[in-house]
Amino acid sequence: MIAIPYLTALTTYFSYGLLFAFGQIRDLFRKVLDWCRSNNLQGYAPICLGLEDFYIRRLYLRIQDCFGRPIASAPDAWFDVVERYSNDNNKTLKRTEKKTRCLNLGSYNYLGFAAADEYCTPCAIETLKKFSPSTCSTRVDGGTTTLHNELEECVAKFVGKPAAIVFGMGYVTNSAILPVLIGKGGLIISDSLNHNSIVNGARGSGATIRVFQHNTPSHLEEVLREQIAEGQPRTHRPWKKIIVVVEGIYSMEGELCKLPEIVAICKKYKAYTYLDEAHSIGAVGKSGRGVCELLGVDTADVDIMMGTFTKSFGSCGGYISGSKELIQYLKYTCPAHLYATSISPPAAQQIISSIKVILGEDGSSRGAQKLARIRENSNFFRSELQKMGFEVLGDNDSPVMPIMLYNPAKIPAFSRECLKQNVAVVTVAFPATPLLLARARICISASHTKEDLVKALEVISRVGDLVGIKYFPAEPKKEHQE
Repeated sequence: MIAIPYLTALTTYFSYGLLFAFGQIRDLFRKVLDWCRSNNLQGYAPICLGLEDFYIRRLYLRIQDCFGRPIASAPDAWFDVVERYSNDNNKTLKRTEKKTRCLNLGSYNYLGFAAADEYCTPCAIETLKKFSPSTCSTRVDGGTTTLHNELEECVAKFVGKPAAIVFGMGYVTNSAILPVLIGKGGLIISDSLNHNSIVNGARGSGATIRVFQHNTPSHLEEVLREQIAEGQPRTHRPWKKIIVVVEGIYSMEGELCKLPEIVAICKKYKAYTYLDEAHSIGAVGKSGRGVCELLGVDTADVDIMMGTFTKSFGSCGGYISGSKELIQYLKYTCPAHLYATSISPPAAQQIISSIKVILGEDGSSRGAQKLARIRENSNFFRSELQKMGFEVLGDNDSPVMPIMLYNPAKIPAFSRECLKQNVAVVTVAFPATPLLLARARICISASHTKEDLVKALEVISRVGDLVGIKYFPAEPKKEHQE
């Protein structure tokens, strides 16, 4: 749990209250003006309504220049950010021909494979020539190439499971799989801070959903015991199936899942474990095999392992790995496999090649060097930010490190000031986070050099002083002894 300082919480509530009040006043004038004008849609219900629409119009649009910034190069350690301008108070943004070279602290390019690679890129280009950019078909029709079969075997071997199935989109991997695995009469117990793809997948399944406190195994056990004792709503029959869903690294917190304790509880109560390794596979563990390897959990104890290829592998899509029976069942029943176009062949080759580099099968030690560098970079950057007095979430070894901003005025201020000094950061606010817990999410890459990180720390420290987000006293700098 994040403990918000009392004064910070008070000023954040006041800021949002002020924005909300002025927004409501503006909406009142808007309604009066609309009533005076002729309206061709009389009798129709508003197509956009509710607090979400109000939030977009009256809060988000004011700072939308801090989001969705277009880039004009590969998302490497440094990339080109396209400059934009607005003539209508940020309601619309227009691109210019100008580009700014910025240090990239926002992309999920954990191992640096998103840029040109001496081994992966030539392989992807050859695949493009041989197979074309798309299969133009679903997997069950003409969309399964030899690469797709090779990729599934490669992924299963890499994560340590008997079989795997791959999809063209990471988000869909969660949202389409969960409704296939469980339905009415089943129970999903989900971490309170699970990704939106898990939330939507759980809702679409028709199963009963219960939530346990974030990364708290003791509360998970309480929920399991209570739900098993009570059974299904109204009938109190035993649950047909129970699935506990957690993430390896939580994308907005940077925290490692307490997987050993959670797996032990699931085995005790005969519940299935579903592990989302979108941000951990490839990025943590001695050989990049994720949190199971890092925390010493046998992959045989995790029933369903999910991950994406968009972070550590520089590609797109996602996978599910598990028993051969499970994967065969998914191939017969999952809509994302039956009806969606298969993953692009060059993207599939990029994943295969990057896994070979990670495992050293390319004939070099670059994979081991990348894994060592991402770990060193992450721990160094996190340690330095904490010494400066920032409130940084997450655990050691995690390449995701959120810096808490809280106040809505500090979201655009931090983002814009960093951009002025050629550092591109990602700021995150509602609805991706709770309303009061806005943050800047830093993603570290193995492609960052020590000089890159030092420059980033200098800029973030200056901006932090300017914006006022150093919520803890800074550690005194140690004098070098002669």
